[in-house]
Amino acid sequence: RTDPVAQLDTDLIIAGGGLAGAALALALAKSVPDLRVTVVEAFPLSPQALPDSYQPSYDARSTALAWGSRRIFEELGLWSRLAQHATPIERIHVSDRGHFGATRLSASEHGQPALGYVVDNRWMGLCLMRALLDTRVQWEAPAEVVDMTPMPQGIRVAVRSGDETRELTAQCLVVADGGRSGLREALGFQTRIHDYGQHALIANVSTAESHRFCAYERFTDAGPMALLPHGSAHQAGRQSALVWTLTDQALEELLSLPDDDKCRRLQDRFGWRLGRFTRIGACNHYPLKLTTVEEPVRRGVALVGNAAHALHPVAGQGFNLALRGLMTLVEQFRLAVAQGVSIGDLQVLAGYHTLHRQDWQQTVQFSDSLIRLFGPSVTPLAVARDAGLVGLDLLPGAKRWFARKAMGLGGRRAMIDHPVGANRERMNDD
Repeated sequence: RTDPVAQLDTDLIIAGGGLAGAALALALAKSVPDLRVTVVEAFPLSPQALPDSYQPSYDARSTALAWGSRRIFEELGLWSRLAQHATPIERIHVSDRGHFGATRLSASEHGQPALGYVVDNRWMGLCLMRALLDTRVQWEAPAEVVDMTPMPQGIRVAVRSGDETRELTAQCLVVADGGRSGLREALGFQTRIHDYGQHALIANVSTAESHRFCAYERFTDAGPMALLPHGSAHQAGRQSALVWTLTDQALEELLSLPDDDKCRRLQDRFGWRLGRFTRIGACNHYPLKLTTVEEPVRRGVALVGNAAHALHPVAGQGFNLALRGLMTLVEQFRLAVAQGVSIGDLQVLAGYHTLHRQDWQQTVQFSDSLIRLFGPSVTPLAVARDAGLVGLDLLPGAKRWFARKAMGLGGRRAMIDHPVGANRERMNDD
């Protein structure tokens, strides 16, 4: 190769090797194998550090994967391994505490074995890392991208490792370092933040009765909570993953209580559908903010995942939205390479943004509307939403729409090549 691109150190630099960055790298390795990809990750990485087996921890953080995300991981050739420790969500029960309204979603009604799955983040990361070891993806770790400068034929990226900083040249930089992205701020991207005035408390809990693979979405006057089946992929158990939204004051008070009192407080808010709460694990928490970047692409750089948009967790759509966006970006890169266009070209990245924008706008609207609808109780509104939940349970069309949103099937995305060479096609899930 004698073209200017060949003189660059690499084609794409991904800043951040977490779930989003690793998933993007793997998808590119499968779909655009000629593209040179370098991942810059802050944590040390070595093949020897990956364990031969995985033993789930009671306090492991987890992610709810929608059915649409399962299909993406199947295309990446990763699902068979992921499924070893993925707990299926066969049913979802949505209710409003203190009111009669409720709706129930079942995977069997949609001809699927599950509406979604709960997977430990660490297990997902290990599966991605193991798959990436068999690709040409290069790693710079431990290191971090600290700056980027445009060039006529690409970009120049400053990579810091310890006390040393060196430069790498590439066609494009993808920022995938999370919702607290320091690089996003360093590059001058403007964010718009809506503070919900709440915190999310995350913990694993045990109950006297089995969850029977049912997820519960419970709206209360103190904020929504979700209990997701967790802890066993093949056998219905008594462990669930809790997401509980609380005001600052309520969170501070709850954290000061001993575990038994935390369980009693949770019992009071959730009820007895799963019997008595017998154990609560380590409690993590973070402030809830809707963070969006209006223009997440420029020539030579794109923001993805939580660096581009962070959602309220009530609808469980954050990572699923990010994954769909990553696959859209992969398809734009594939088309650019096939046409001999730089992947950092503004038209390429703007095309990705246009395709993904409708999906994230609809997902944000869906999540945000749930928060507003199920906020502090006002009697006429409470009556209306109860009637809405009952109607949702009775009207097949509305219920199907709600279920498809929960399953991550409401948007449009590009299919990537299956590793064995399936035909490329566009898929419309609407």
